Amino acid sequence: MTAHDSATAPLLRPLPVPAAGLAWGLLGVLAFSFTVPFTRVAVAGLDPLFIGAGRAVVAAGLAATALVLTRQRPPRGAQWWRVAVVAGGVVTGFPLLTSFALESTPASHGAVVIALLPAVTAVVAVLRAGERPPTAFWLATGAGALVAVGFAAAASGGLGGLHLADLLLFGAVLAAAAGYAEGGLLARELGAWQTISWALVLGAPVTGALTLVSVAGSPPAGTPGQWAAFGYLAAVSMFLGFFAWYRGLAIGPMARVSQMQLVQPVLSLVWAGLLLGEELTAGTLVGGLAVVLCAGLAVRVRQAPTATPSR
Repeated sequence: MTAHDSATAPLLRPLPVPAAGLAWGLLGVLAFSFTVPFTRVAVAGLDPLFIGAGRAVVAAGLAATALVLTRQRPPRGAQWWRVAVVAGGVVTGFPLLTSFALESTPASHGAVVIALLPAVTAVVAVLRAGERPPTAFWLATGAGALVAVGFAAAASGGLGGLHLADLLLFGAVLAAAAGYAEGGLLARELGAWQTISWALVLGAPVTGALTLVSVAGSPPAGTPGQWAAFGYLAAVSMFLGFFAWYRGLAIGPMARVSQMQLVQPVLSLVWAGLLLGEELTAGTLVGGLAVVLCAGLAVRVRQAPTATPSR
């Protein structure tokens, strides 16, 4: 066994405490909860293409540095195709689609559609990983999604008519769900931070080219606050947050850990109120409590026992 093998082997062993996956998932959700309001801050002065692609370029630089310094073994064979799915979902798809959507819609409205992400991630996880949660899990998941969407819609004054921003946000949800589910599985083989790092590096030629196109068309010029928001999106939303999130999904069960995202719209609207001056009412607090309770119910439901094959 080499020194490299002994250094990385612990990453592939599930932690013995069942709650560990939920704790890591919640930490990732906390990091991601700032993404929508900070994107809204950044697009007020910076080009959305630059924000969506440029933050991935910065994160790819951090990822490449970490991979080189720790001498990580690259993915092998078909693993590269799976890394490409992660890159397409969370490195390019979600950042670009949300950046363009939030150029014309408030952060609270963005939280309305993104509140669907836990349910979509759970569905993708079941289809991809073959997990079989019981009916009670799906009832709790459906209730949580309905409460989250209803709460966010009420807080933002309603969904209104379907427009381009909504379509972009729906696309972002689908992209992120695919990237989360595949990344959670791949993290069991490559490690949590290694998975997002290789995805960022693989996507760098595309995100780098898009960044150059944006800079050539409209040189970035923002306020210090807008650049600070961009820095958070690059370092935390695109990189460090995935350390915790993919670690939680890798420990699993993936469908249950994904329900931690039900707390995200609550946190996002709180940050939107504090950072952007959007109104935070008693109804927001009550709705937030309901979302948290539904998330807690969903994660407490046990997975359905798998049948023991007959001999």
